[in-house]
Amino acid sequence: MPAQRSLRWRARGFTLVEVLVAISVMALMALMAWRGIDSMLRTQTGLQTRADQIRTLQAGLAQWQTDLNQLAELTGKPSWDWDGKVLRLTRRAVQPGDGVLVVGWTWRNDPGRPGGGDWQRWQSTPVQTHQAWASAWQAAQVWSQSPTADTLTGQVQIHPLSGWQLFVHRGGSWTNPLSSDAVSLNNTATPSATTPDGVRLVLQLPATTPVVGPLTLDWIRPSLSSGGPG
Repeated sequence: MPAQRSLRWRARGFTLVEVLVAISVMALMALMAWRGIDSMLRTQTGLQTRADQIRTLQAGLAQWQTDLNQLAELTGKPSWDWDGKVLRLTRRAVQPGDGVLVVGWTWRNDPGRPGGGDWQRWQSTPVQTHQAWASAWQAAQVWSQSPTADTLTGQVQIHPLSGWQLFVHRGGSWTNPLSSDAVSLNNTATPSATTPDGVRLVLQLPATTPVVGPLTLDWIRPSLSSGGPG
């Protein structure tokens, strides 16, 4: 009877071809979904990496300004020294009573890094005696030229750089700190006389970083009057 044939047909279920087609469709949908998720994860990872690099650069610039703001003027000791390779600073320690810190900033050439090098910072442990300061001052110089295992303990990688430049503000204008216009002819000048009124930092950021090209940051000595470097 027609009714009995209809019941038998409904009880037969799916054919093998129909099952294979359904499995193929589900596999295709799963593959498309996986590709979409993978793309989203890659994008999220890339954005997170960029954000981390920007935060690291911002932290480095903030530390640069803090080091300059905390320069310590010690009798007979320089608070500032730039030899074209490393900037050495004598600054106050974080905790009052801990004495001073010797800090070094440099750009270190490294062909294996983006842009060919890194902006780096070095810091000594707090020093409270003239002898300890002299040792730390020399260690900053050694670190910038041929770092040892001991000096590397105070090093922090800041950000990839293609290069950097420093300019100082003295006598009403910006100039290269190694030029005759920027260097005092009096070798016995006090540290306050050798500390510039302002420092201009120019970083060359490589194309592989979130921020690309030259980045300029000016610092003005806090004790300077409102009519400072322009």
